Amino acid sequence: MSPHPTAARPHRDRTPLPARRAGSTGLRTLVVGAGAAGTALVRDLDRTPDFGLHPVGVLDDDPAKAGLQVSGSPVLGALADLTGLALAHDAQVVVLAIPGLPHQRVRELATAAAAAGAAVRYLPSFLSALRREVVGSDMRTLDVNRLIGRHEVHVVSPDVRTVIEGRRVLVTGAGGSIGSELCRQVQAFGPAALYMLDHDESNLHRLQLDIWGEALLTDESLVIADIRDRPRIQQIFRDLRPDVVFHAAAHKHLPLLERHPSEAVKSNVLGTDHLVEAALATGVERFVLISTDKAADPTSVLGASKRLAELIVQANARDARNLGTGVFTAVRFGNVLGSRGSLLSVLEEQLRSGGPVTVTHPDVTRFFMTIEEAVGLVLEAGRMAEGGEVFVLDMGEPVRIVDLVHNFAEQVQLGADEVEIRYTGLRAGEKLNEALFSDNEERLPTAHPRIFATVADHATVPEDLAGGLTGLYGAATVNSDPEVRDRLAALLPGYQTAHTKTPALATPYPDGF
Repeated sequence: MSPHPTAARPHRDRTPLPARRAGSTGLRTLVVGAGAAGTALVRDLDRTPDFGLHPVGVLDDDPAKAGLQVSGSPVLGALADLTGLALAHDAQVVVLAIPGLPHQRVRELATAAAAAGAAVRYLPSFLSALRREVVGSDMRTLDVNRLIGRHEVHVVSPDVRTVIEGRRVLVTGAGGSIGSELCRQVQAFGPAALYMLDHDESNLHRLQLDIWGEALLTDESLVIADIRDRPRIQQIFRDLRPDVVFHAAAHKHLPLLERHPSEAVKSNVLGTDHLVEAALATGVERFVLISTDKAADPTSVLGASKRLAELIVQANARDARNLGTGVFTAVRFGNVLGSRGSLLSVLEEQLRSGGPVTVTHPDVTRFFMTIEEAVGLVLEAGRMAEGGEVFVLDMGEPVRIVDLVHNFAEQVQLGADEVEIRYTGLRAGEKLNEALFSDNEERLPTAHPRIFATVADHATVPEDLAGGLTGLYGAATVNSDPEVRDRLAALLPGYQTAHTKTPALATPYPDGF
């Protein structure tokens, strides 16, 4: 196994000084395409620092443009050299600014960017430099900074390759928003094999088509399985022998799990237990659980189930560390913009339909992150972990949902008087304000300046966690929801179960991650 130091490393500045403009801010960006679209984009990014992207160079296949300046940024080379140039210039973002690129070529360039640890941005596919001048605001993802109330953080580093390259990697929940992006980025780091596990065959078909451009469904990379099926999980680990596991499969919607707590336990707790057990038995090198900020001092079934999943990982991390076998860790997400059923998709649908936007409370706040930040956190945690940590991205200050709704409406050219907000009231299990760490957790620095961690405190771990889980699983197996709620409360001191008989109401922000 490769070493994974936790001490801070010096920043590797590979960028020639002329490419760094005085006073520049934002993520270091390569623009692919020196045509009209790319030229206008570089110009607008320079003029508008609020977009959060600082161009350091342009790529183009026209040899006549080599060495030229595009709105002050040099043409560095051809598209085929994307990975090397992104590494050499410390690029954090790559923008594809060639309208009409074939889908296969877009996939190839996105993979090349990910191999350098760079996130990818796209101009909208309908743009044409022949029809009108391109401006920076045409890039929908650039204005995410206004929505999340801070500049987006570049998280993943090229050093992640030391964890992925040449290893067999398994991603659970691969067909979901986070799982599918994880698979795309993992594939770019050269794994010996990538196994994509999901219980939904349609999700797997779509994912393979997206990553490889074809979906013959004939190879072993796609795995149909339910993590609640212990014998099946054990069989998969014996047969595939994964070295690295990213566990994204879970039930995530808070109001549904309040009404169906047994299902939360079966998937989020028991499913995690099955995966950790199989990982230990087969010598998995690195296991990363995806959790949620709702696990910090949980008040919901979702939060309680994910906190127990964290405790399972942490308890087994100690055993694995003592045996010198593998590294087990977890990451907590805030609410992820752009994930399935998240704020953006729900807001768009509610505004399109002309109906009111539903918000639970005027003062409700949440922490937000982008999909790129979320996946970067998972990959960096896998690299930095020594075992037993829970990693959390510094997401700045929490955002008022009402402010976010107004920002979104403004960006789609709607005035404040055109957006009707209806307040529904907080639902059972919901907090007015989320926290990233519980009151009794210590926030610790890591090698990444924007990633923090906490480790298990023996006082917070139930004395008989295994025994308590056995009783919890028994209650969930017979679908005894009242007993499940009581056992969750018994296992997690301070957690108060919420009994609700009212139907779940609509919400404009993601309940999970």
